[in-house]
Amino acid sequence: MTLVHGTEIFAAARKGHYAVGAFNTNNLEWTRAILSAAQEKNVPVLIQTSMGAAKYMGGYELCQQLIAAEMKSMAITVPVIIHLDHGNYEAAKEAIAAGYNSVMFDGHDLPFAENLAKTKEIVELAHAKGISVEAEVGSIGGEEDGVVGEGELADVNEAKQLAATGIDFLAAGIGNIHGQYPANWKGLHFDRLQELADAISIPLVLHGGSGIPQDQVEKAISMGVAKLNINTECQLAFAKATREYILANKDQEGKGYDPRKLLAPGTQAIKDTVEEIIGWMGTRPIKLVPEEL
Repeated sequence: MTLVHGTEIFAAARKGHYAVGAFNTNNLEWTRAILSAAQEKNVPVLIQTSMGAAKYMGGYELCQQLIAAEMKSMAITVPVIIHLDHGNYEAAKEAIAAGYNSVMFDGHDLPFAENLAKTKEIVELAHAKGISVEAEVGSIGGEEDGVVGEGELADVNEAKQLAATGIDFLAAGIGNIHGQYPANWKGLHFDRLQELADAISIPLVLHGGSGIPQDQVEKAISMGVAKLNINTECQLAFAKATREYILANKDQEGKGYDPRKLLAPGTQAIKDTVEEIIGWMGTRPIKLVPEEL
């Protein structure tokens, strides 16, 4: 199996004007579906846990070990990055200690000086162990693990200061939100994205990828976005397939209630969704020599 920190992968993606998918996992089924899709497409993938998902699954160490064990049992050969999504300061340190290959320290809700100082600390801790770091400037609209963002646009000067800390990629608010997009959503702010892309050279991250029209995502990728975060889209696909299975009374046929059968349609729906998104992101195969992480 090939566990990597991802810095080289995302740098190549930005240079090549394509993106690599960052898919949130919530349990064993999610993990297997994401890994299976990436292996079938023969492309690198990032599997990430939010703080809430990690708590639900049993902690950061368990999540890291689950993903690594599944990679081994499934004979996964494509590069995989295990990433902490929207971690606070303590969560980032815990994930580093647990063996994650990449962490996001999200300090957007702190005073900028504090966000900057703590980002520097996390970079020093992570880079000492060969772990990549993502930071955030501006905010992503919606709610993630109790942190509510109003969708403030990223400040270009603040983005430059965060980039100077040595982070490996940067999440920037450009009108994107978590969860399902409302009917009156005005779309991504491409003018701000262009300013950010002109100001910093590190790969940019588009959070809230579920629900953004494909043409807007593709345009963002062409402008420097190299990492696309997806969670809600997989959750909706899983819920829809599971609902259809139950409404068709398949859980009442034979041993259709067996959780291995009950969860199978939803798991397949996640895999199909991941494969579809990988396809239009243009993710390319990449061969890397795994590092000691």
